[in-house]
Amino acid sequence: MKAYLLKLCAEAETPLIAQHLMREYLQARILQSLQRAGAMQSLAFHGGTALRFLYEIPRYSEDLDFTLEHAPEAYDFRGYLRQIEQDFLAEAYMLDFKINDKRVVHKAFVRFRGLLYELGLSAHQDEVLAVKLEIDTNPPAGAILATTSLKRYVALNLQHHDRASLLAGKLHAVLQRVYPKGRDIFDLWWYLSQPEWDMPNLELLNHALAQSDWQGPVMVPDNWRGFVRRRLEELDWQKDVLHDIQAFLITPEWEMQVDKKKLLELLM
Repeated sequence: MKAYLLKLCAEAETPLIAQHLMREYLQARILQSLQRAGAMQSLAFHGGTALRFLYEIPRYSEDLDFTLEHAPEAYDFRGYLRQIEQDFLAEAYMLDFKINDKRVVHKAFVRFRGLLYELGLSAHQDEVLAVKLEIDTNPPAGAILATTSLKRYVALNLQHHDRASLLAGKLHAVLQRVYPKGRDIFDLWWYLSQPEWDMPNLELLNHALAQSDWQGPVMVPDNWRGFVRRRLEELDWQKDVLHDIQAFLITPEWEMQVDKKKLLELLM
Protein backbone atom coordinates (compact mmCIF):
# COMPACT_ATOMS: atom_id res chain seq x y z
CA MET A 1 0.00 0.00 0.00
CA LYS A 2 2.94 2.36 0.50
CA ALA A 3 3.80 1.87 -3.17
CA TYR A 4 0.29 3.03 -4.06
CA LEU A 5 0.72 6.12 -1.89
CA LEU A 6 4.03 6.89 -3.60
CA LYS A 7 2.34 6.64 -7.01
CA LEU A 8 -0.56 8.80 -5.84
CA CYS A 9 1.77 11.59 -4.70
CA ALA A 10 3.99 11.34 -7.78
CA GLU A 11 1.00 11.97 -10.05
CA ALA A 12 -0.19 15.06 -8.13
CA GLU A 13 0.03 18.40 -9.91
CA THR A 14 1.76 20.21 -7.04
CA PRO A 15 3.48 19.28 -3.76
CA LEU A 16 0.56 20.85 -1.84
CA ILE A 17 -1.96 18.67 -3.65
CA ALA A 18 0.29 15.65 -3.08
CA GLN A 19 0.25 16.37 0.65
CA HIS A 20 -3.54 16.71 0.65
CA LEU A 21 -3.91 13.41 -1.22
CA MET A 22 -1.52 11.70 1.18
CA ARG A 23 -3.50 12.95 4.19
CA GLU A 24 -6.78 11.86 2.60
CA TYR A 25 -5.38 8.40 1.92
CA LEU A 26 -4.21 8.13 5.54
CA GLN A 27 -7.62 9.31 6.74
CA ALA A 28 -9.24 6.51 4.75
CA ARG A 29 -6.87 3.93 6.20
CA ILE A 30 -7.53 5.21 9.74
CA LEU A 31 -11.27 4.91 9.12
CA GLN A 32 -10.65 1.35 7.94
CA SER A 33 -8.79 0.59 11.18
CA LEU A 34 -11.62 2.08 13.23
CA GLN A 35 -14.02 -0.24 11.43
CA ARG A 36 -11.85 -3.23 12.25
CA ALA A 37 -11.84 -2.20 15.90
CA GLY A 38 -15.66 -2.03 15.94
CA ALA A 39 -15.66 1.71 16.57
CA MET A 40 -18.40 2.49 14.06
CA GLN A 41 -20.92 0.64 16.22
CA SER A 42 -20.62 3.44 18.76
CA LEU A 43 -19.35 6.44 16.78
CA ALA A 44 -20.91 8.70 14.17
CA PHE A 45 -18.72 10.48 11.63
CA HIS A 46 -19.42 14.20 11.13
CA GLY A 47 -17.67 17.44 10.21
CA GLY A 48 -15.75 18.58 7.15
CA THR A 49 -13.95 15.33 6.38
CA ALA A 50 -17.25 13.44 6.58
CA LEU A 51 -18.63 15.88 4.03
CA ARG A 52 -15.63 15.24 1.78
CA PHE A 53 -15.83 11.44 1.99
CA LEU A 54 -19.61 11.13 1.83
CA TYR A 55 -20.61 13.92 -0.54
CA GLU A 56 -17.46 14.94 -2.43
CA ILE A 57 -17.36 18.56 -1.28
CA PRO A 58 -14.62 20.20 -3.41
CA ARG A 59 -12.18 20.92 -0.63
CA TYR A 60 -9.67 18.91 1.34
CA SER A 61 -9.99 18.49 5.09
CA GLU A 62 -7.63 17.81 7.98
CA ASP A 63 -9.36 16.11 10.92
CA LEU A 64 -11.54 13.08 11.61
CA ASP A 65 -14.44 14.11 13.86
CA PHE A 66 -16.87 11.77 15.60
CA THR A 67 -19.59 11.76 18.23
CA LEU A 68 -20.23 8.93 20.68
CA GLU A 69 -23.85 8.03 19.92
CA HIS A 70 -24.36 4.39 20.96
CA ALA A 71 -23.09 1.74 23.35
CA PRO A 72 -20.81 3.87 25.54
CA GLU A 73 -19.89 0.71 27.46
CA ALA A 74 -18.22 -0.63 24.29
CA TYR A 75 -16.30 2.59 23.59
CA ASP A 76 -12.53 2.07 23.84
CA PHE A 77 -10.52 5.05 22.60
CA ARG A 78 -7.13 3.58 23.43
CA GLY A 79 -8.14 0.27 21.88
CA TYR A 80 -9.02 2.04 18.64
CA LEU A 81 -5.60 3.68 18.61
CA ARG A 82 -3.92 0.31 19.16
CA GLN A 83 -5.72 -1.06 16.10
CA ILE A 84 -4.56 1.93 14.03
CA GLU A 85 -1.00 1.40 15.23
CA GLN A 86 -1.09 -2.33 14.48
CA ASP A 87 -2.40 -1.83 10.95
CA PHE A 88 0.13 0.83 9.96
CA LEU A 89 3.12 -0.87 11.60
CA ALA A 90 2.30 -4.00 9.57
CA GLU A 91 3.08 -1.94 6.46
CA ALA A 92 6.29 -0.40 7.85
CA TYR A 93 4.91 3.04 8.62
CA MET A 94 6.60 4.87 11.49
CA LEU A 95 3.99 6.47 13.72
CA ASP A 96 3.28 7.56 17.23
CA PHE A 97 0.42 9.25 19.05
CA LYS A 98 -0.16 12.40 21.04
CA ILE A 99 -3.22 11.63 23.15
CA ASN A 100 -5.52 13.67 25.37
CA ASP A 101 -8.46 11.68 26.70
CA LYS A 102 -8.88 13.39 30.07
CA ARG A 103 -11.69 15.69 28.96
CA VAL A 104 -15.11 15.19 27.40
CA VAL A 105 -13.70 15.52 23.89
CA HIS A 106 -11.07 12.80 23.38
CA LYS A 107 -8.28 13.80 21.00
CA ALA A 108 -5.36 12.02 19.42
CA PHE A 109 -2.85 13.11 16.80
CA VAL A 110 -1.75 10.16 14.69
CA ARG A 111 1.77 11.27 13.80
CA PHE A 112 3.51 9.78 10.77
CA ARG A 113 7.26 10.31 11.12
CA GLY A 114 9.45 10.52 8.05
CA LEU A 115 6.65 9.86 5.56
CA LEU A 116 6.84 13.29 3.93
CA TYR A 117 10.58 12.77 3.44
CA GLU A 118 10.10 9.23 2.12
CA LEU A 119 7.62 10.47 -0.48
CA GLY A 120 9.82 13.35 -1.58
CA LEU A 121 7.62 16.06 -0.05
CA SER A 122 10.09 17.29 2.57
CA ALA A 123 13.84 17.70 2.83
CA HIS A 124 13.68 16.91 6.56
CA GLN A 125 13.79 13.25 7.55
CA ASP A 126 12.04 13.83 10.88
CA GLU A 127 9.18 16.02 9.65
CA VAL A 128 5.81 14.77 10.89
CA LEU A 129 2.45 14.67 9.14
CA ALA A 130 -0.38 14.33 11.65
CA VAL A 131 -4.03 13.36 11.34
CA LYS A 132 -6.17 14.43 14.29
CA LEU A 133 -8.98 12.27 15.67
CA GLU A 134 -11.56 14.02 17.84
CA ILE A 135 -14.42 12.23 19.58
CA ASP A 136 -17.10 14.08 21.54
CA THR A 137 -18.08 11.65 24.29
CA ASN A 138 -21.00 13.85 25.44
CA PRO A 139 -22.48 15.16 22.20
CA PRO A 140 -25.64 17.26 22.05
CA ALA A 141 -28.84 15.26 21.76
CA GLY A 142 -30.93 15.12 18.63
CA ALA A 143 -28.61 13.83 15.90
CA ILE A 144 -30.16 11.50 13.36
CA LEU A 145 -27.81 8.83 12.04
CA ALA A 146 -27.36 7.13 8.69
CA THR A 147 -24.99 4.51 7.31
CA THR A 148 -23.22 4.74 3.95
CA SER A 149 -20.98 2.26 2.15
CA LEU A 150 -18.37 3.76 -0.16
CA LYS A 151 -14.99 3.14 -1.74
CA ARG A 152 -12.30 5.74 -1.11
CA TYR A 153 -8.96 3.99 -1.49
CA VAL A 154 -10.46 1.23 0.68
CA ALA A 155 -13.98 -0.11 1.27
CA LEU A 156 -15.72 1.77 4.08
CA ASN A 157 -19.05 1.36 5.83
CA LEU A 158 -19.56 4.53 7.84
CA GLN A 159 -22.13 5.47 10.45
CA HIS A 160 -22.58 9.23 10.27
CA HIS A 161 -24.86 12.16 10.93
CA ASP A 162 -27.60 12.44 8.32
CA ARG A 163 -27.79 15.40 5.95
CA ALA A 164 -29.95 17.59 8.19
CA SER A 165 -27.73 16.88 11.20
CA LEU A 166 -24.52 17.61 9.26
CA LEU A 167 -25.92 21.01 8.29
CA ALA A 168 -26.95 21.68 11.89
CA GLY A 169 -23.41 20.94 13.04
CA LYS A 170 -22.02 23.38 10.51
CA LEU A 171 -24.47 26.11 11.53
CA HIS A 172 -23.37 25.64 15.12
CA ALA A 173 -19.72 26.04 14.11
CA VAL A 174 -20.47 29.19 12.11
CA LEU A 175 -22.47 30.75 14.94
CA GLN A 176 -20.35 29.79 17.93
CA ARG A 177 -16.73 29.29 16.89
CA VAL A 178 -14.70 31.96 18.70
CA TYR A 179 -12.20 32.30 15.87
CA PRO A 180 -13.98 31.98 12.52
CA LYS A 181 -12.77 29.48 9.95
CA GLY A 182 -13.15 30.14 6.26
CA ARG A 183 -13.63 26.40 5.76
CA ASP A 184 -16.86 26.60 7.77
CA ILE A 185 -18.11 29.36 5.48
CA PHE A 186 -17.13 27.43 2.36
CA ASP A 187 -18.98 24.37 3.68
CA LEU A 188 -22.04 26.50 4.50
CA TRP A 189 -22.02 27.94 0.97
CA TRP A 190 -21.79 24.40 -0.42
CA TYR A 191 -24.69 23.13 1.70
CA LEU A 192 -26.95 26.03 0.75
CA SER A 193 -26.05 25.67 -2.93
CA GLN A 194 -27.30 22.08 -3.06
CA PRO A 195 -30.91 22.35 -4.30
CA GLU A 196 -32.04 19.07 -2.72
CA TRP A 197 -30.24 19.36 0.62
CA ASP A 198 -32.39 18.89 3.71
CA MET A 199 -33.22 21.74 6.06
CA PRO A 200 -31.14 21.76 9.27
CA ASN A 201 -31.93 19.51 12.18
CA LEU A 202 -33.01 22.29 14.53
CA GLU A 203 -33.39 19.99 17.53
CA LEU A 204 -29.70 19.10 17.28
CA LEU A 205 -28.72 22.71 16.59
CA ASN A 206 -30.58 23.99 19.66
CA HIS A 207 -29.07 21.33 21.93
CA ALA A 208 -25.59 22.18 20.58
CA LEU A 209 -26.17 25.89 21.13
CA ALA A 210 -27.34 25.25 24.69
CA GLN A 211 -24.17 23.24 25.39
CA SER A 212 -22.03 26.16 24.18
CA ASP A 213 -23.81 28.89 26.19
CA TRP A 214 -25.73 30.46 23.32
CA GLN A 215 -27.32 33.68 24.55
CA GLY A 216 -29.87 34.06 21.77
CA PRO A 217 -33.36 32.64 21.31
CA VAL A 218 -34.32 29.13 20.27
CA MET A 219 -33.73 28.46 16.58
CA VAL A 220 -36.88 27.84 14.54
CA PRO A 221 -37.50 27.59 10.78
CA ASP A 222 -38.29 31.31 10.56
CA ASN A 223 -35.24 32.75 12.35
CA TRP A 224 -32.09 30.64 11.85
CA ARG A 225 -31.20 32.23 8.52
CA GLY A 226 -31.28 35.71 10.04
CA PHE A 227 -28.85 34.80 12.82
CA VAL A 228 -26.46 33.19 10.36
CA ARG A 229 -26.66 36.25 8.09
CA ARG A 230 -25.76 38.52 10.99
CA ARG A 231 -22.77 36.36 11.87
CA LEU A 232 -21.52 36.42 8.28
CA GLU A 233 -21.88 40.19 8.07
CA GLU A 234 -19.47 40.52 11.01
CA LEU A 235 -16.64 38.73 9.18
CA ASP A 236 -13.68 40.24 7.39
CA TRP A 237 -14.23 38.26 4.18
CA GLN A 238 -10.65 38.41 2.91
CA LYS A 239 -9.01 37.67 6.26
CA ASP A 240 -11.52 35.32 7.88
CA VAL A 241 -12.75 33.44 4.82
CA LEU A 242 -10.73 33.61 1.61
CA HIS A 243 -7.30 33.51 3.26
CA ASP A 244 -8.22 30.32 5.13
CA ILE A 245 -9.80 28.35 2.30
CA GLN A 246 -7.22 28.92 -0.43
CA ALA A 247 -4.94 26.06 0.59
CA PHE A 248 -7.80 23.54 0.86
CA LEU A 249 -9.72 23.96 -2.40
CA ILE A 250 -9.58 21.20 -4.99
CA THR A 251 -9.13 23.85 -7.68
CA PRO A 252 -8.64 27.62 -7.23
CA GLU A 253 -11.77 28.36 -9.29
CA TRP A 254 -13.95 27.39 -6.34
CA GLU A 255 -12.77 30.46 -4.44
CA MET A 256 -14.68 32.66 -6.89
CA GLN A 257 -17.92 30.92 -5.92
CA VAL A 258 -17.65 31.87 -2.26
CA ASP A 259 -18.93 35.40 -2.69
CA LYS A 260 -20.29 37.16 0.38
CA LYS A 261 -23.19 38.78 -1.46
CA LYS A 262 -24.22 35.49 -3.07
CA LEU A 263 -24.04 33.63 0.22
CA LEU A 264 -26.15 36.22 2.00
CA GLU A 265 -28.71 35.93 -0.80
CA LEU A 266 -28.87 32.17 -0.24
CA LEU A 267 -29.88 32.93 3.35
CA MET A 268 -32.80 35.17 2.40
